[in-house]
Amino acid sequence: MIDALRPAIAEEFEVEEADLALDARIKETLDLDSLSLVDLVAIIEQCTGIKPTGTDIKDILTFGALYDYIWGRCNG
Repeated sequence: MIDALRPAIAEEFEVEEADLALDARIKETLDLDSLSLVDLVAIIEQCTGIKPTGTDIKDILTFGALYDYIWGRCNG
């Protein structure tokens, strides 16, 4: 799942996959605003079947935390 998510995020936000390191901060790396946050949620849902809530996604600061969140939702 994460293997599909990383390239989709990189393509949508026009960044290199290497920029999506575990400790990279999502907001700064993707230059997120409220509209692009909606795009990120859509990509997560499309790639994983999980739709994070606005509250959840705002509390997730790094890509590592995002991947942990997805893993926990899939296996929880």
